[in-house]
Amino acid sequence: MPVDRATRQAWLIWATVVAVYVAALFHRTSLGVASLEAGERFGVGPAALGTFTVLQIGLYAAMQIPTGLLVDRFGPRRMLVTAALLMGTGQVLFALAHSYPLGLAARAVLGVGDAMTWVSVLRVAAAHFPPNRYTVVMSLSAALGGAGNLVATVPLTLLLAHAGWTVTFLITGAGTAVYAAVVAWRVRETPDGVSLPEPERVSPRAVLTRVGEAWRTPSTRLGFWLHFTSMVTPAVLGWLWGFPYLVEGEGLGRAEASAVLSMLVVVAIVAGPVMGAVIARYPASRMTIVAWFVVAGVVCWSVLLLWPGGFVPTPLLYVVFGVLSVGAPISGVAFAIVRDYNPMHRVGTATGVANVGGFGAVTIVALSVGVVLDLVGARTGPGAYRIAFLPAVAVFLFGALRMAVWWRRARAAVFAAESRGETVPVRLRRRRWDVLADA
Repeated sequence: MPVDRATRQAWLIWATVVAVYVAALFHRTSLGVASLEAGERFGVGPAALGTFTVLQIGLYAAMQIPTGLLVDRFGPRRMLVTAALLMGTGQVLFALAHSYPLGLAARAVLGVGDAMTWVSVLRVAAAHFPPNRYTVVMSLSAALGGAGNLVATVPLTLLLAHAGWTVTFLITGAGTAVYAAVVAWRVRETPDGVSLPEPERVSPRAVLTRVGEAWRTPSTRLGFWLHFTSMVTPAVLGWLWGFPYLVEGEGLGRAEASAVLSMLVVVAIVAGPVMGAVIARYPASRMTIVAWFVVAGVVCWSVLLLWPGGFVPTPLLYVVFGVLSVGAPISGVAFAIVRDYNPMHRVGTATGVANVGGFGAVTIVALSVGVVLDLVGARTGPGAYRIAFLPAVAVFLFGALRMAVWWRRARAAVFAAESRGETVPVRLRRRRWDVLADA
């Protein structure tokens, strides 16, 4: 049963697990400002450089459903300990790697550890906080995780310049691995006096059945496409291609480019808790907020791709990157929807299903941009990047279309449940564009 209130112990446990998520965000995005150095260190071009992110994020996406099942089976504490150890090991290997294959192997290890983090954090929040606080806690988690993104911009750029590649990544990797002991010591699966049913051992067929049940829930499918659409743009720019675009495409210095890139983090950190509080107070309006972000995203991409005269004015780049950053906290709406419409024993699995959406989209776009840049050839000036970013726009628009379809279907499922006399988590008001029955 859900808890009635958040205790001091709940907040301490939450702070402990969020620190793992901060580390995950740092490691995940550390290649963003180190991408040019990585190209020189491993002697590779844009497509091969993009493979680092594609491999890491592709593994992340592939691991989401298994991670959800593992969290449901073994609990978030064990998964977070394993995640910290794997991320630390992967970053240490990356620090010592001098060959491209070893660098890929290191990012793969890091990606597997990263994949175990967010679903586990959300499961801890679901167990320790009442439903009416879940959205706020989730938004705070995402915002604080953004601190990892922030450290991976200007501070990491300065550290790389002064300490060098090996020392920088050795320190961050070792620190993450050691933190696993803190997680093992501090984290509890459930609040004191509350117990969950002993997880049953399930057969592969039962696993597929559980995934199928989650996937057939319209709100899970909506969460998948919402995450797909809202996350792809800030992730692709922040994790890999934003920094090269600003330096090579827009002609900014490295320090200025890092500052612009930091807007993806700073604005998200500020907007996340505010958005979480608004959505918690007005849950029926959360998809309307998502729809407005999609409109803003179309405007921002139009500025980057169609600005007359080529180079976008630097002040406008700050604004565009700041607006696009809101996609990160917006993507968290997917998990709130998933939690509302799935039973607790299936929340981990359903969250994993939804989480595949955004990371699958990022995998596709990160590779596509690198391949197009290789085909175009010259990377100086905005022209090459305008062409290379076309796949990102196509994926964004496709996701928005599918999200709109499943928004209507999820609403229809809610209205159908109400007509059967069932209690629904969020009461919705019918609109003229609503379908009459669950499709």
